Amino acid sequence: MSSDILQDLGAIFLGSRLKRLGERMQAGAARILADAGLGVQPTHMPLLAGLENGPLTIGQLVQAVGASQPGVTRGVAQLVDLGLVQTEPGSDQRQRTISLTPAGVAAMTRARLLVWPRVEAAVDVLCGGEADAFLARITAIEAALAATPLDVLAAQANPQTLRIREYADDLATTFRDINAEWITTMFRLEDTDRAVLDNPRAKILDPGGTILFVEARGLGIVGTSALQKTGDTGFELTKMGVRESARGLKAGEFLLTAMIARAQAMGADPLYLLTSTKCAAAVHLYEKLGFRHDAEIMRDYGARYARCDVAMRYAPGGAAA
Repeated sequence: MSSDILQDLGAIFLGSRLKRLGERMQAGAARILADAGLGVQPTHMPLLAGLENGPLTIGQLVQAVGASQPGVTRGVAQLVDLGLVQTEPGSDQRQRTISLTPAGVAAMTRARLLVWPRVEAAVDVLCGGEADAFLARITAIEAALAATPLDVLAAQANPQTLRIREYADDLATTFRDINAEWITTMFRLEDTDRAVLDNPRAKILDPGGTILFVEARGLGIVGTSALQKTGDTGFELTKMGVRESARGLKAGEFLLTAMIARAQAMGADPLYLLTSTKCAAAVHLYEKLGFRHDAEIMRDYGARYARCDVAMRYAPGGAAA
């Protein structure tokens, strides 16, 4: 059995789920209306109910039912065709008033006797006898949205899209896969790559290094990077990769910022990296966050990778060596 996307994704699709719920309930209400001999649709009923207390303009009817003006205008036209409402010039000649015809009054009387009690009882069953509490919650949500639209609420909430996760052995495959993906896209896996990717604990963690991951809300882990100890205090920032699925989220910058902070906490000196001019976007990011091209790093460490033609040292505000 296939999954229910709207149910599985919860609050993200609340609006769509409520719309679906409304459509299903209105389909049942339409059959009840037909059984009662009323040739109207459920969407017509709020309009007819709004007119029971006297004539209204389109604008007043829009306000009364809380629907869009085009929808109300279309519904009124349909009710005019059915002979249930009529329009007349108002005191302001630019507006017309809408009122129930005798047939409309009779239809509302029939609806109140034969339709509304059945629908109300069915709704109470659906709500487990707590229809009043459910309706009160809807009223509160409507009031909250009237005060602050959903997009504004979303901007105010600003949920954390990205977070850092520490290494765990069950993430070893993820560490390997993310790095193998970007390396093989532009280069080939070298022996030094395989040694690290196949043995992250032995090659990175046990000697005193660290591995971090970046996790994106709704996407899972999308990137990783490591600090590999290469001297008494020296660390190489290595094996940094971000999946294409995270493009546009600035996951790489988020992760690199965390790696730099971790390196500083570990007393890394020097903190350096080896990369390639083919990785132009990555090189730009490294420069942005304080790495500088360094000839000494290239001389001392650059031969480690065949693909390396860029060596950089973390030196925020410093000049290139």
